[in-house]
Amino acid sequence: MTETVKISDTPSRNPTAVPRPLAIYVHWPFCLAKCPYCDFNSHVRGAIDGDRWRRALLRELSHFATFTPGHAATSLFFGGGTPSLMAPGTVAQVIAAVGRHWPLDADFEVTLEANPTSVEAGRFRAYRAAGVNRLSLGVQSFDDPTLGFLGREHDARTARAALELAHATFPRVSFDLIYAVPGQTGAAWRRELATALGLAGDHLSLYQLTIEPATGFAGAVRRGAWVPLDDDRAAALYDQTQAQCATAGLAAYEISNHARPGAACRHNLTYWRYGDYVGVGPGAHGRFVAAGERRATRQRTKPEAWLAAVEAQGHGTAEQTPIEPRTAAEEALLMGLRLTEGVDPRRIEALAGRPLD
Repeated sequence: MTETVKISDTPSRNPTAVPRPLAIYVHWPFCLAKCPYCDFNSHVRGAIDGDRWRRALLRELSHFATFTPGHAATSLFFGGGTPSLMAPGTVAQVIAAVGRHWPLDADFEVTLEANPTSVEAGRFRAYRAAGVNRLSLGVQSFDDPTLGFLGREHDARTARAALELAHATFPRVSFDLIYAVPGQTGAAWRRELATALGLAGDHLSLYQLTIEPATGFAGAVRRGAWVPLDDDRAAALYDQTQAQCATAGLAAYEISNHARPGAACRHNLTYWRYGDYVGVGPGAHGRFVAAGERRATRQRTKPEAWLAAVEAQGHGTAEQTPIEPRTAAEEALLMGLRLTEGVDPRRIEALAGRPLD
């Protein structure tokens, strides 16, 4: 069993000669509405003090920088929640702070997740000016009845308009779709995916609908309001997705992610390749090496509790534990198996500190 330690006890003091790559994740936990399929740490609030939240994010970012002085930042990802509800000035200050705390990789990737409502789309140019160079848009469907079923705040026309503006504003654009919804046929999904591929840039994220515990959909299924697509039909849709995307030049590089050659999301590859990353904001997780030790961090989940902790002590860390070599090897293996490139057994052995059995 690992021992929980205080994050403030043992910061790194000796940067390495060659910087370790580091990804930074910043969580914005607020949404306009809670989608019934979503089990992420997202919350609806009537009012948000943007200045307090900006100061807290910057303070916790600075805190983690003291533990990773031997690192260089390769990517920054604003996730949520709905980060496109953040003030563009807050996004700009976070990006600038990352550049002050760590040297930036020459291909530094800055992704912001957004929803395609008209109010948020109108801010795209401000986010680009702030330094965002990759937008991830939560389209979810180009079918209005499906969007209604998924509890989305936009329609298909708004999604298309937001995509058009995104392509005109950002050098890299990705968007998400959800498939295998109740009653969806192979023909219907083939048509919708063809539409998506016609509007895609260099990246698509295509997720099968899953029923997560403690979500609105989980309650609906328990009540018998509707029945999820059966496994065989869902598997057939998955196979169809792989073939259709590969033919269009966006082959899968991960279970749900498709990209043209060289256009994979650098930030998410850090997770799947078991690289170092820092998680800032409510409920964020991190994995990084500090003072020669691999550590796992978890921030307080409830937004108000996280905010109060940061203001009181400079960070909202709920738990930090050392990661034992065997655990690191197991985590790296499980994450790496998501990728079409697979895993290198030599790296797993190096993490485990012994030959594989």
